[in-house]
Amino acid sequence: MSRFPLLRRTDRVLVLGMTGTQGTFWSERMIETGTNIVAGVNPKRAGMQHLGKPIFASAKEAVRTLAVDVAVMFVPPGLAGAAALDVIDADIPGLVMLTEHIPTHDMIAVFARARAAGTRIVGPNTAGLVTPGEAFVGIMPGHNANVFQPGRVGVISRSGSLGTLICLNLTRAGFGQSSFIGIGGDPMIGTTTLDALRALDGDEGTDAVVMVGEIGGGMEEEAAGYAATMKKPAVSFIAGGAAPPGRRMGHAGAIVAGNVGSYRGKRAALEKAGVIVADTPHAIVQALAGKLSAGKGRDTGD
Repeated sequence: MSRFPLLRRTDRVLVLGMTGTQGTFWSERMIETGTNIVAGVNPKRAGMQHLGKPIFASAKEAVRTLAVDVAVMFVPPGLAGAAALDVIDADIPGLVMLTEHIPTHDMIAVFARARAAGTRIVGPNTAGLVTPGEAFVGIMPGHNANVFQPGRVGVISRSGSLGTLICLNLTRAGFGQSSFIGIGGDPMIGTTTLDALRALDGDEGTDAVVMVGEIGGGMEEEAAGYAATMKKPAVSFIAGGAAPPGRRMGHAGAIVAGNVGSYRGKRAALEKAGVIVADTPHAIVQALAGKLSAGKGRDTGD
């Protein structure tokens, strides 16, 4: 699992809350796509089968029987902290936390335990991970071939909806994706834009990177310093350029403090690093084509 947050078909996935309405719907879509779901967790249904997979009382119980690489959570906010600690204590290397509005004190404990255990967390408040043609975990439409197609462009996004729109535009223009990484929109997240950028920069299957950000926080500015050292081309879109001063986006992590986190500050940092910042989501395609035109050209994913 050293590749996480990049996902592969061979990764063995455990779904917490698999038997619920959302857990069932998205587990069905994940299985259809090729995701290697090995089991689910629900203390009230332990010992049962669901979607042809065994259900365990806890992640720790599941790993006594099965090898697991990634856990994904369909768990309500009040129970999410304890569920995450269960995954970490089970020594599962990767955890995708879809849940938002998890109490802050719970997440402080989760991140402290994860650092000590070496567990990599994506989220909370993430839409998940997608490797088109292989697997996805979460609530992104990884099963929809109109949105995702295999290719060589990596996409990073705080927002699931904006990330979906960008991938749709890329696919329509003939750019397939190597990976989609939804980092999440909460103030405290386990995988930052910089972390995701480093993962895609080191991925042999990725030729270029699209970063989808928004006003608030300092992650894009932090990532810009690394982007300046990359040989792979990078382009970006920052949502919130028309927002009045002091306004924030919907995500809890989108807080502007002075010029740090502002649209102007993010754009200046990225452009200084050689990253083209598109004015609209649709303009990402033209910016990417321009970056690639002198090198490898467009990748259709065929």
